Amino acid sequence: MKVNRVIITGATGAIGTALINECIKNNIEVLAICRKDSKRINNIPKSNLVEVLYCSLDGLCNLQNTTNKDYDVFFHFAWNGTINPYRNDMFLQNQNVKYALDAVNCAKRFGCKKFIGAGSQAEYGRFEGLLKNNTPCFPENGYGIAKFAAGLMTRELANQIEIEHIWVRILSVYGPNDGNQSMVMSTINNFLNGNRGKFTKGEQIWDFLFSEDAARAFLVIASNGESGKTYTLGSGNGIPLKEYIEIIKDSIDPKIDLVFGEIPYSEKQVMHLCADISDLEKIGWNPIV
Repeated sequence: MKVNRVIITGATGAIGTALINECIKNNIEVLAICRKDSKRINNIPKSNLVEVLYCSLDGLCNLQNTTNKDYDVFFHFAWNGTINPYRNDMFLQNQNVKYALDAVNCAKRFGCKKFIGAGSQAEYGRFEGLLKNNTPCFPENGYGIAKFAAGLMTRELANQIEIEHIWVRILSVYGPNDGNQSMVMSTINNFLNGNRGKFTKGEQIWDFLFSEDAARAFLVIASNGESGKTYTLGSGNGIPLKEYIEIIKDSIDPKIDLVFGEIPYSEKQVMHLCADISDLEKIGWNPIV
C-alpha cells in the first residue's frame, strides 16, 4: 500500500513525534491531532508537510473532515491514564475504549483505508517466554484490560465499516519526548541531577526499543502489514533491567554508586518481557539502534 497522507493522534509523545519525523523523511503528509491545551505541543516537528488539528479525545466522535483531503492511514496513539495510579481507574480506562472506537469512525470520515491502533505489553499480563501475536492474553490491570478490549472492538468496528485494521502491541519504547515518569527518563534525570535513584533488584528481563525504530516499524506496517493481524513490537532482545540502568549510569557518571533492591517488586510484577519480531521481519523491518 502506498502511503501519502496519514493522521496521528497522540502526536506529541515519543512514538508520535518520531513517526512524524519519519513521515517527513519519506515525503508523507501528516495531520497531527492533539489537545489545544497540550503542554507538549512544541514537540511536534515543524514542516510544510505537517498540519496540526486541535481536538481532544472526547471530541473525536464529532470531528469532521474539513481539510478537503482524503488520508490513507489513521495511527491512534492517544490514550488517557497511562501511568499509575490511573492504570487501574476502571472508568477512565473504559472511556479510552470508547475513544478508540470513535477514532475508527473518525478514520472513515477522513477517507482512511487503514486504522492502526497502539496496544500494549500490558495486554499479555505475566508470561515467561517470547511474546507473539498469538500469545494468550491475561491482562491484570485496567489499562491492559482496556487495551485488549480496544484492540478487539476496534477490529470488529473496522470490519463493519470496511476499513483495514492492524493492532500493534508495543513493549517498551524510549527516546526523545518520552514522559518523565518512565524508567529510562526518570533514571536519566536522577543521574543528571546527582541522585542515584531507587530501584528494584533489576532482575526483570526487559525489551527496550528506540523510538525511531518504533516509528519505522509503524510505517512498514502501514505499507506492508496484513489487515486483521496483531504485531508485537519490541527489539527482540531482552536483557536484565539492571544492565540497562548500569548503561545509563556509565554514560552519565560511572562513579555513581548504584544500590539495587531498595524498592520491592510489586505483587503482579512482570519479570519477563521480550518480543518475537519474526512477523515484522517478514514484512521488511528490523531495529537499527
